[in-house]
Amino acid sequence: GFVVGHAGLYQALAMFAVAYFIIGMTVLSVCAIATNGALDAGGAYYMISRALGPEFGGSIGIMFFLANVCGSALYVLGLVEAVVDSFGIPPGQEVGTGAHVLPQSYWYELLYGTVLLALCLLVCLVGASIYAKATFLIFLIVAGVLGTVLVSFFATRPIRVPILLPHLNGSEIENGSFTGFSLDTLQKNLGGDYAVDYTTGQKMSFSSVFAVMFNGCTGIMAGSNMSGDLKRPSYSIPRGTISAVLFTYLVYNLLAFLMCATCNRVLLQKDYGFLHDISIFPPLVTVGIYAATLSAAMSNLIGASRILYALARDDLFGRALALAKKTSASGNPVMAVILSWLVVQLVLFSGKLNTIAGVVTTFFLLVYATVNLACLALEWASAPNFRPTFRYFTWHTCLLGIAGCCIMMFLISPVSASASLGFLLLLLLALHYLSPSSTWGYISQALIFHQVRKYLLMLDVRKDHVKFWRPQMLLMVQNPRGSARLIDFVNDLKKSGLYILGHVELQDLDTLPSDPLQSQQDSWLSLVDKLNVKAFVSLTLAPSVRHGVRQLLFTSGLGGMRPNTLVLGFYDDEAPQDGLARHPAFTSTREEVPLGFPSLRAPTTPKLLSAREYVGIVADALKMLRNVLLARQLENLDKAWELRRAASPPPTIHVWPVNLLRPDSARYADTCSLFLLQMACVLNMARAWRRARLRLFLCVEAGTMPHAQEEKLRQLLKDLRIQAQIQLVPWDAITRLHWQTCRRPPGGPAEEEEEEEEEGVVNFPTNTTQVSDEYVCAANKLVLEQSPAPAVRFLYLPRPPADTSLYPLYLHQLELLTRGLGPTVLVHGVSAVTSTQL
Repeated sequence: GFVVGHAGLYQALAMFAVAYFIIGMTVLSVCAIATNGALDAGGAYYMISRALGPEFGGSIGIMFFLANVCGSALYVLGLVEAVVDSFGIPPGQEVGTGAHVLPQSYWYELLYGTVLLALCLLVCLVGASIYAKATFLIFLIVAGVLGTVLVSFFATRPIRVPILLPHLNGSEIENGSFTGFSLDTLQKNLGGDYAVDYTTGQKMSFSSVFAVMFNGCTGIMAGSNMSGDLKRPSYSIPRGTISAVLFTYLVYNLLAFLMCATCNRVLLQKDYGFLHDISIFPPLVTVGIYAATLSAAMSNLIGASRILYALARDDLFGRALALAKKTSASGNPVMAVILSWLVVQLVLFSGKLNTIAGVVTTFFLLVYATVNLACLALEWASAPNFRPTFRYFTWHTCLLGIAGCCIMMFLISPVSASASLGFLLLLLLALHYLSPSSTWGYISQALIFHQVRKYLLMLDVRKDHVKFWRPQMLLMVQNPRGSARLIDFVNDLKKSGLYILGHVELQDLDTLPSDPLQSQQDSWLSLVDKLNVKAFVSLTLAPSVRHGVRQLLFTSGLGGMRPNTLVLGFYDDEAPQDGLARHPAFTSTREEVPLGFPSLRAPTTPKLLSAREYVGIVADALKMLRNVLLARQLENLDKAWELRRAASPPPTIHVWPVNLLRPDSARYADTCSLFLLQMACVLNMARAWRRARLRLFLCVEAGTMPHAQEEKLRQLLKDLRIQAQIQLVPWDAITRLHWQTCRRPPGGPAEEEEEEEEEGVVNFPTNTTQVSDEYVCAANKLVLEQSPAPAVRFLYLPRPPADTSLYPLYLHQLELLTRGLGPTVLVHGVSAVTSTQL
């Protein structure tokens, strides 16, 4: 009557259609989730938390708990209104007459609400079985009353109903009319006529009336809230919920039409208990109203207690809800019931039904939107295990349900909707950072997998372009204890590219009972999390390190995301140091180093890798067209100290883009030199290295027009948009030393040049015979003398010789070249990585 009186028949039917459209979409989602596996206590909370994870589940669980609590208070206040209408002393009278014996005031009505709520508490404390029997009895009573009401519309003769309304100057009597079926009455009630609500004194509107009406439709979760108490929830919830929705929708529409055709506007707007006056048996209407509101109050109270119990049992809020875990011998969560009752009692202080209707409706709509979101996420994730037996839903119905809930939330009360969403966001953040990890499975992981697979298929390697090149690193790690700073350094070098930590375990799977790498995976992933590097982990078994690196180079990555750069630690005789124990990630938090990694190799223990095999890995990578970086003494790089020291002077990065082992070929614009420049620039672009300054060294000889070379190099840097300081370094003394000690091959200079042309970019076979240790030491001294000492140096890495017998000599000369230089990266690039085009 309230809805039809203010909104009229057309708008009332529209309200029912909108409300039941939203509810219908949500019911389909509830049925789908409910039939996709075993349900436990908690209803909607259980569904959402197991689908969307603990953050969403916990925050929506609290919102749903509050919605049920406020809903219970709403129905108790509605029952109080009905009791006061029937038995309250009329305003302006001090002594009641006949049945009107109950005093009316805020505190008296609060007392009546408290007594009625205590009755609900007693039923809920006894247990779910008594509640189920009580609600079934109430259902029979309400059905019987509804039958008599429908008959009354036809059987009762037209009557006038005097309505006593309170005013500032006393009270006033208005006459409402029950006209019987009248076309004139129906036509007058078709349109809306929003007036002042006589219980609150507030002017009604479409949104405020819808908010009150919608609370008559929120019982769709009553069955799912009892999921832990039902024998077959997956069977009962879909059938019970759908039949209840259809039944109430038909009843509401039928009542709306009958009221509009038989009652005038004054009766509908000014007397919410008018059915009592027009009934053929008035006491039965009173009993029906009491039964219906009492049933709804109990349903919300027991639903709130089950949600609170489920939240407490999942330990999402720690000790805050520990008390709610306690149950009776029969399994009834009595403490959760009592706590819910206390919160409902606090809400009763609001005093009027229509005051809290908007808040309750907003909470329920938010919960329904999230149930639809959970079903939508499960459907979009396309997980093989999401196969509900209820199939009458699609992602379209979920999306429509979400949209409908959100639109109506903001139409009803933009302030309440915004406040509810803000509260939900706070709960989400709190649970994300404070709640323990769960074993329920995260829908976010399934959705991410689905999207990543789709985009990886779209990432076409045939469309790669040098403009969008980025380093994709494979860093080989023998033991993370000795490579913590190197792992951190390469993370700065990757520039949002792929980063893989590779490890080779020297074992034979044929001789093992199971894969030993499975047990190591968690330790490596924990290390990645702790060091806060954005890296994947790839472990492999192989008979030798070289075979293992080949495997990883061939198989690591997926589609267009494959490593294009191999990074190795340097091969030398220095004793490894446990950098993991000294890493800021562990020293700052006083946490223990993750277990699962063996102790470092003792200096006397032989290495797992020979010098020849190490150089062979470099040669293999270059043959596979992978760029190679050799990192020496990176464990001595204290990045925090280097980058936080006094602003003047800022730390520097030294770049030597010339092949120091080829003094007869001092070119700066070959592929390798440009790649070296690119890597130094990428490091400088990393957030932690932005204060550092690039210093580029140009080696010049007398008589070669150094200023022209410098200008040419400066123009190259300008074209490449690389900001660097150029420093000229005379190296006549070094090259003179080389030519003095040079031993020509038997064929003479002409034959040597012909051989170099045949070798192309390899051009190293003669280097090992030409470059003496004395020259390499002098080159090392030249690099070392450039001051101030940099944070890190980038040097040109020549190709390994084609003759494998020269591998040890090649490695020996690299060791002499980088000896004592501090953190140094030797770089060899094989692919074009720079572009001067837009």
